Amino acid sequence: MNVTTTESVPQGRRAATLVMACVGVFVAYLPVTTVSVSLPAIQRAMHASTAQLAWVSDAFVLPMAALILTAGVVGDVHGRKKVFQAGLAFCAAGAAVALSAQSIEVLWIGQALAGLGAAALLPTTLALISHVVPDPRERGKFIGLWAMSLLSALALGPIIAGVILEHFAWRWIYLLAVPASLVAMACAARLLTDSRAAGSRRLDWPGQITAALAITALVYGVIEGGAESFSDPKVLVALCTAVVGAVAFVLVERRSDSPMLDLKLFRSAAFSATTLVAMISFLGLIGFFFALSLYFGMVQQLSTLEAGFRLVTVSLMAILVGAPVGRLMHRVSARVLITGGLLVSAGALLSLTTIDADTSYVSLVWRLALLGLGMGLVITPMTATAVASVPHHLAGMAAAGNNAFRQVGGALGPAVLGALLTSRATDSLSGHLAEAGLTGAQRQSVVSAVDEGGLGAVARMDLGPAQGRALGALSEAFLDGLHLCLIVSAVLTLLAAAVAAILLRAPRQARTVMAGSGAGAGADAGSGPGSDGAEAPPRRGAVAAGREFDRR
Repeated sequence: MNVTTTESVPQGRRAATLVMACVGVFVAYLPVTTVSVSLPAIQRAMHASTAQLAWVSDAFVLPMAALILTAGVVGDVHGRKKVFQAGLAFCAAGAAVALSAQSIEVLWIGQALAGLGAAALLPTTLALISHVVPDPRERGKFIGLWAMSLLSALALGPIIAGVILEHFAWRWIYLLAVPASLVAMACAARLLTDSRAAGSRRLDWPGQITAALAITALVYGVIEGGAESFSDPKVLVALCTAVVGAVAFVLVERRSDSPMLDLKLFRSAAFSATTLVAMISFLGLIGFFFALSLYFGMVQQLSTLEAGFRLVTVSLMAILVGAPVGRLMHRVSARVLITGGLLVSAGALLSLTTIDADTSYVSLVWRLALLGLGMGLVITPMTATAVASVPHHLAGMAAAGNNAFRQVGGALGPAVLGALLTSRATDSLSGHLAEAGLTGAQRQSVVSAVDEGGLGAVARMDLGPAQGRALGALSEAFLDGLHLCLIVSAVLTLLAAAVAAILLRAPRQARTVMAGSGAGAGADAGSGPGSDGAEAPPRRGAVAAGREFDRR
């Protein structure tokens, strides 16, 4: 097998690798917003509850969160080209299964297979770029294009889904991923050269098993607790299992000779801060798309295309902001950019708490653009700082760890916000039904239908002349739940801003570590300034800083 080195990589090889990496991450992330904006259509067709809809999103994100670190190690050990092509194959298989799904359970399986593919593609595409672009500063430009491809997938997803659902059934949103993945596999076979990581990394199966157990049990407990009750025995067992799994993961990783996630990374306050920010940001972003897509479908009764044009505002603004922010990092500290972006995002979320059933597009779009502006200010410096905050030999693992926690947040988003939304809306529904003039028997039948079949069950009821009033009451109850979700998201975002402002105040020695840390195999960013925006010192200082980091 021909395995390249990082010396004298031809420009054509670099360009081909960049194109394939961008295609790979585009395919990986396309299902996120394509499916999110289609949730109302899926709910109507499958008669799914809110908890079942949350699992449609989480069935994709959970495998990505649980397996992304392992996929990076497999690529390092067995060859990144193989893992890249395997990821595309899983994406195609998952889309094909979802395309043929006749039940919500089969749709979950298709989503899970696509999530496995995304878990393989995310670290591998970054590792391929890092391999052919060894210079940290030049790599930053390539990583910027990679990030734009990711955001482009998030931006185009709602529009693609909207156009398809204007003319066809919801399942056809999965069709594009099948030929796109297969064509990318064929191109990769010719354009990519395999590579592996130097050193002797090996798979950490105990760490993988305990991590997957903790993440899956946590998300399951949150979703089922919101749908049923957090005192339900199965929910309590799931949450206890999550705690035991997390503790076991820490113990296993501390004793492992080749840990999946070296816990020494968390000695860096900057890495800990950016990891927490990454998790909270994606919890809010993916959860926000989940809740707002239901608002457009259930409250405003918009078509998928109309909803898509509104949701695309967030990703489009993040794309427009992302490029200049990458250049701005050399002049403005990451602490200022991240904290400022989070404050802007929190302000946007709080401004959305005033929306109601009649909120116009003009009134809504500036708030969504403001949220996209905040996210655009956060994403690039957050990832670059995570990588730059640790010694060089841990940089690749730092990038993968930051990505993994980001996906954990993405998995918890629909779970947490879906649970809050359902709980608050269900609690307030009876009162709104009474205000709408429904009789006691009618109120009881509507509440029972919601308890059994979710909020969407009201639209399938036949209440005669009271049907319109019942749907109006449902909209008001849904808005109560949505407003609670937005307030909780804003509070979490403010908490993340406080964490960034405090922990990114790096001492002088830590700045030396950060500035001297490049992105290793699988790194998620190119070079970036330290927390104070200083230029990197000579490499010798970085080595000394890395030794000091290891002694702490």
